Amino acid sequence: MSTDTQTVASLPGLLDLSGKVALVTGAGQGVGEATARMLAGQGAAVAVNDYVGDRAQQVAAAIGSDGGRAYGVKADVTDEASVAAMVAEIGRELGPVDILVNNAGNAGAEHNALEPTPPFWESSPADWAPWIAVNYTGVMLATRAVVDGMVERRQGRIITVISDAGRVGERDLVVYSGAKAGAAGFMRGLAKAVARKGITANCVALGGIRTPAIEPFLADEQVAKRITSAYPIGRLGEPSDPAAMIAFLASDAASWITGQTYPVNGGYSVAL
Repeated sequence: MSTDTQTVASLPGLLDLSGKVALVTGAGQGVGEATARMLAGQGAAVAVNDYVGDRAQQVAAAIGSDGGRAYGVKADVTDEASVAAMVAEIGRELGPVDILVNNAGNAGAEHNALEPTPPFWESSPADWAPWIAVNYTGVMLATRAVVDGMVERRQGRIITVISDAGRVGERDLVVYSGAKAGAAGFMRGLAKAVARKGITANCVALGGIRTPAIEPFLADEQVAKRITSAYPIGRLGEPSDPAAMIAFLASDAASWITGQTYPVNGGYSVAL
């Protein structure tokens, strides 16, 4: 009984990220922004990455205004040289990355998350390329750029944001579903490869989140009703919903959790 009591009493300390440096990709808006703010609120120094530099700078400035420490950095996660330069810049400004959140997704900065892609049988490799580049290759590039330092220091947290599309499949987003599933498989393999190095690797799988990309669709009452009806809880997620799970997985409280995928989806899919 005393051990349980001590564990519960220590949780606030375990969730403290003071002294840690976190990199959140695609953090200029939506879930990435909420995650950057959440991690900064827990004491981490946060590198705010976005493909659109102004967005990264604005989020970093907002975190600074709230009393946190943040640094905005523009980089394209699909480009190896860009990622390497970003990590080097973060190292100079904040220090080596202890927490990586692979959040950048969809098919790049200009793609709308709810815009269906052509049927797979009408598509071409050129159509597939941006989905694979951001959602799969980008995850590997960002991870590769920081994991060697984590191995050397024998500590680190890597969290990749995937989608329920990667768990259950979406007929209008076939390649996206495959890319997200691929990222989840990569993280499971990585978890086993780095577990003895003091590093954990997990995924958070999202259902529909209320983000700037989705807001225009919700202006139509019928469309909004159709979208939200898929969620037993009766609403779309807010960016802070997955951000809270990500912050937990980044903390010492999650030190014995690795190789897992945690759905944050309002009950959209409930299979194990």
